Amino acid sequence: MKRGILMICCNENEKIFYLSNDRICYIISIMKNNQPGQVYFGKNIRNSSFSHLDENMHRPMSACLYEDDIYFSLEHQKQEYPSYGHTDFRVPAFEIKQENGSRITDFKYVSHKISAGKPKLEGLPATYAENDNEAETLEILLHDDNINTDLILIYTIFSEHDAVARSARFINKGSENLFLTSAMSSSLDLPDSDFEMIQLSGAWARERHIKSRKLQQGIQSVSSARGHSSHNHNPFIALKRPDTNEFSGEVYGFSLVYSGNFIMQAEVDVYGTTRILSGINPLGFEWNLKPSESFQTPETVMVYSDSGLNGMSQIFHRLFRTRLARGKWRDSTRPVLINNWEATYFDYDEEKLVEIAQKAAECGIELFVLDDGWFGTRNSDREGLGDWYVNYDKLKNGISGLSEKIRKTGLKFGIWFEPEMVNRKSSLYSQHPDWIIKTPDYTASYGRNQYVLDFSRAEVVENIYNQMAQIIRNSDISYIKWDMNRSVTECFSAAYPPSQQGEIFHRYILGVYSLYEKLISEFPDILFESCASGGGRFDAGMLYYAPQAWTSDDTDAVERQKIQYGTSLCYPLSCMGSHVSAVPNHQTERITSLETRANTAYFGTFGYELDLGKLSQSEINEVKSQISFFKQYRELIQKGTFYRLISPFESNFTAWSVVSDDRKTILAGVYRVLSEANGPYRRIKLHGLDENSRYRVEGGKSVYYAYGDELMNYGMMTSDYSAGEVKDDSPRCHDFESRIFILRAE
Repeated sequence: MKRGILMICCNENEKIFYLSNDRICYIISIMKNNQPGQVYFGKNIRNSSFSHLDENMHRPMSACLYEDDIYFSLEHQKQEYPSYGHTDFRVPAFEIKQENGSRITDFKYVSHKISAGKPKLEGLPATYAENDNEAETLEILLHDDNINTDLILIYTIFSEHDAVARSARFINKGSENLFLTSAMSSSLDLPDSDFEMIQLSGAWARERHIKSRKLQQGIQSVSSARGHSSHNHNPFIALKRPDTNEFSGEVYGFSLVYSGNFIMQAEVDVYGTTRILSGINPLGFEWNLKPSESFQTPETVMVYSDSGLNGMSQIFHRLFRTRLARGKWRDSTRPVLINNWEATYFDYDEEKLVEIAQKAAECGIELFVLDDGWFGTRNSDREGLGDWYVNYDKLKNGISGLSEKIRKTGLKFGIWFEPEMVNRKSSLYSQHPDWIIKTPDYTASYGRNQYVLDFSRAEVVENIYNQMAQIIRNSDISYIKWDMNRSVTECFSAAYPPSQQGEIFHRYILGVYSLYEKLISEFPDILFESCASGGGRFDAGMLYYAPQAWTSDDTDAVERQKIQYGTSLCYPLSCMGSHVSAVPNHQTERITSLETRANTAYFGTFGYELDLGKLSQSEINEVKSQISFFKQYRELIQKGTFYRLISPFESNFTAWSVVSDDRKTILAGVYRVLSEANGPYRRIKLHGLDENSRYRVEGGKSVYYAYGDELMNYGMMTSDYSAGEVKDDSPRCHDFESRIFILRAE
């Protein structure tokens, strides 16, 4: 993408702020009441004046701010960060409860600051700029004299990404305690409601399925109150026009860079305007903002595209892959791994693990990952969590000895932790029963046979850090799988007074972030992969600390097509953990070919989770070939431009492709769920090719050559022997088939 010319300027006469990178722009006004108003967000527009875009009409039953002006009511104004009750009756972006019980506020414009680059959000994940010329940031300072509190609205626009990052900071400069009962990261008032809202929803093992609904009057939202972003709903929504498809049309995308309780909400009023809110879920939230203290909201990334859903996704992919993910592994190709979990579960010893590693090394695998069961008294999920010391009954030479033996096979060594949880049967719980999240005088709910440690407490985080760091320092560890297998219930911390119990959900996730930061700082060469019973905390916040994530516990190739397709709406392939597992599949009992399992898993970070010792020699040879193929194309898969071509939610087929930056190499995956009898001829229109280049196309019934314009306008032939009557000498077509097409420009 061409680097845009960044510009943030202020028209002092009209009190207009204009943020632009030549492709998109964001326009803010200071309204008559000295509060910031929302003018426009979308494709770049030019004008010497935007004051005419502010429309005001008198509407019956409206409350007005000024006795002599019946046209100015906040109920009908587009606002940047609205409050409730001061003539606006819609859901607000924030609410502050004061000592006298009032929740009315009046934040007015004081000043602004424009700076190059992007400031860091202390203690929170966020997008960043490596150089000051990559982004510009606007900070608008507002102040409420009555409560002596500052509110800073923060906007960053990027030169290479059609996105605006937003957040807000509250600073109590008075002498009274204030209570934030709501503090959204962003609010956007759109002038109409002719949109369909897309969300990524599901449950364990079927995360991030695409759901769509037309906006209606009232409130439509997705949220989590589970203490983490959850399998159920993802902190992402998109608003698309009814005629928008994957390749054309307007769409707005909103991604919250946060891993705790969230809400993404669209409110359509009776006049058809739409308010989009994103931020921390107000349910159970109440932050005691003490004198001289501040509160920083998480960040929302807002994307605009007029090139359809793929256009929106590609903006998120580039931004998140290069300016949200960090560290050594951001740009490095990821190792092909094997994880022992589905091969052994808890039943293993050192000899069995080394045997798996030796077989994996023969196949070309690069990383062995030791999963659950190596610590404390861990022989089932009922014991051991919290005790991060070696179980020598299983591993007679400890983690250091095992890692050394694994290294000698030629593989790097990785290990599983679940730092945030504790079993009742553990030394840690025996010593510190008050370290769990639990409300006094009430039963502590039991989930997954474990409790949630109180990560709002620094001493708890420090204890877990010290345990983990000791294991890592004493062993040769290249990778950590960080799991989380339980939602937060009975949210209460014994370490905080009653006035701060509404802070615990947020403080908990800040504790998770702080542990990540401590470990990353000390061990910058380790590749972290986040996990939460698979995809229960698959969000942009986690990507800041772990450049890849366990996409789902469901490893079935057919189910994964839907999961990976939906996930790609917001998240890049480089962060999707995707594995080839044993059959019958452990989640669905479905039997799919080794070929199809790999063809699906290629489009992610790629690895295996099975017992290679149980495969036949022909299957081992196939595994070797798969690994060789992936290594050849993994940089393309990780860094290329991804296109969704056919949706598994709409047909019997799935198709997607990855195109190299120079448009000379393309991988396309085509998948069919159920076989057809005497089906039609099929072709797929590709996207992103060079129309003047001649491509060699392989993967079909025969190799052929075609120009880019043919492949994009007529399509690539994908017919197989299901089109027509299958003769005795024809290859058989079966359920759950797939093919990878390789295109190379001459």
